[in-house]
Amino acid sequence: MTQAAARPKRTQATGAWADGDTTPLNHNEELKQADDGLNVRARIEEIYSKEGFASIPGDDLRGRMRWWGLYTQRKPGIDGGQTATLAPEELDDEFFMLRVRSDGGALNNDQLRAIAGISSDFARDTADISDRQNIQLHWIRIEDVPEIWRRLEAVGLMTTEACGDTPRTLLGSPVAGIAEAELIDGSPAVEAIRDRYIGSPEFSNLPRKFKTAISGSPSLDVAHEVNDVSFVGVVHPQHGPGFDLWVAGGLSTNPLFAQRLGAWVPLDEVPEVWEGVVSIFRDYGYRRLRNRARLKFLMAEWGPEKFRHILETEYLKRPLADGPAPDTANLRRDHVGIHPQADGRFWVGVAPIAGRVSGAKLTRIADLAATHASGRVRLTPQQKLLVLDVPEDQVEDLVAALDDLGLPARPSEFRRGVLACTGIEYCKLALVETKARAHTIVAELEKRLPDFDVPFSIHVNGCPNACARTQVADVGLKGMVQKDAEGNLVELFQVHLGGSLGATPQLARKTRALKVPAEDLPDYIERLAVTFLAKRDADESFAEWAHRADEEDLR
Repeated sequence: MTQAAARPKRTQATGAWADGDTTPLNHNEELKQADDGLNVRARIEEIYSKEGFASIPGDDLRGRMRWWGLYTQRKPGIDGGQTATLAPEELDDEFFMLRVRSDGGALNNDQLRAIAGISSDFARDTADISDRQNIQLHWIRIEDVPEIWRRLEAVGLMTTEACGDTPRTLLGSPVAGIAEAELIDGSPAVEAIRDRYIGSPEFSNLPRKFKTAISGSPSLDVAHEVNDVSFVGVVHPQHGPGFDLWVAGGLSTNPLFAQRLGAWVPLDEVPEVWEGVVSIFRDYGYRRLRNRARLKFLMAEWGPEKFRHILETEYLKRPLADGPAPDTANLRRDHVGIHPQADGRFWVGVAPIAGRVSGAKLTRIADLAATHASGRVRLTPQQKLLVLDVPEDQVEDLVAALDDLGLPARPSEFRRGVLACTGIEYCKLALVETKARAHTIVAELEKRLPDFDVPFSIHVNGCPNACARTQVADVGLKGMVQKDAEGNLVELFQVHLGGSLGATPQLARKTRALKVPAEDLPDYIERLAVTFLAKRDADESFAEWAHRADEEDLR
């Protein structure tokens, strides 16, 4: 505990350990204090996998098993109107979503084949690339989890702390170490943090989840504005390449952008500074209310100057160097397309719709990556996939083969810009369908507007929690349900317009009472896109136009 433990408590207890009282103030804090989530692995292997789903008590089932990447799935057939009314045990199916960590999105050929095989053998061929550079599998039986772990760990993968109140999968630039324009390769820091701290009891009981991003790419390709801690590549005028430190971003129902601390961090000090930031969250983070427990709420109280002071004086015990801000030129962040690497080879970036793939498709990708390149692939925070190290004479053959799989390297702007969360198909928090809806929207818009060539992002979210980053999309769609005049439940989407990251980060605009029925989304977005093209100024982006447009033009 820090020296702050001796300070007087706040008038209203926040549950922060640094206030000197570790008494748990809600049930989530009680279950974590009663038994570390990391300890549930032994029970999964020794008891639950042998005795079956019914043997799992609730605090493990809906709590600690998340520390090992396992969430219960939504029971099929439960509509969105019941999401907030049914008890957890009524929503639970006897199957799990399993999240596989791939820190930095990096997978070698053996790892990709292992995930593909697990998908085919144990997950009904499901596989989704998430916007956290993970692959998520569904229909997992508790009986199969030990064998799945054995296969993953045999190739250097894990599910440790892929969920839970822990340091989640570390985002890294998908083109770390290969991009021509890279300022600094952050992958050694990603690997060091993973190896030193993931699975350590030191940080296995945080107030809530903790999201990390590290990238030395000038394209700012890890959404640093909305992560709890980010290290962004910059070049210091005296010290050379290093990282600019950003802290406490997050979206969900209370979106706040990360704050820049003005501190420059060299590559070899990134793990130490990361440890300091996550330690502040552990000690000072608010634990009384779950909906106020993210780091962004502490930052809102403290501000960046106090946060940096506490980091330097109580945790690092030394000052950090001041440094420059990153160049926020609006570069595409997703790395889709055909791009030269620094070594003369190429990477090919493709766009599965909303990250949806399959075990069979991943096997085929592994075959193609081995045949036409080195076998390495990377996942992106935009639900895209890159094949690395492609010799120039193999590029077009690989592009054609991937296109045959429904993975275009030259996709439409609609396909390139779509992002979707898991949705009601599997998620117990969701109200509406998302993945299939995204597919329908893309297919219709490609057919109706085949020549549309302006960057245009559409993010589809199944509930208010913003897992698909709805508030920072050109068109953010937040799912909801209501009953029509006949009493039938109807899926609707509240529309957010003109959100953006990069040079001008801004939250999306909500147009008064604009809710679009799900089946009308292709018509609405087509009308919106056509109006934008007709009324924008010169090369004005959609986000810029949407924030100045008349409300009637947005309807």
